[in-house]
Amino acid sequence: MQQRQGQVEAEAEGAPATDTTTLPRLRPERPAKSELSPPAKVAEFGREVRSELRQVAWPTRVEVVNSATVVFITMVVLVVLIFLLNYAFAHSISWLYTT
Repeated sequence: MQQRQGQVEAEAEGAPATDTTTLPRLRPERPAKSELSPPAKVAEFGREVRSELRQVAWPTRVEVVNSATVVFITMVVLVVLIFLLNYAFAHSISWLYTT
């Protein structure tokens, strides 16, 4: 199956040989993190944060506006509902104590 996909080539003995054209390139090795100086650790942390932030699927302006609108409308509806329930319960309790 790997031969059909072009990942390995068959040798005369039947053992698969690795195809060096499809192997990933290795990054130059960095020293172990425990060997880094404090400024180098901060720089390494910054590089890792930037690398992770590049992988984030950031929303577009339209998506942010739509989401904010939905949140705002939902918040207004819930505030009005809670206000009306509070008002109704307060008046019903007052009515019970006055009669």
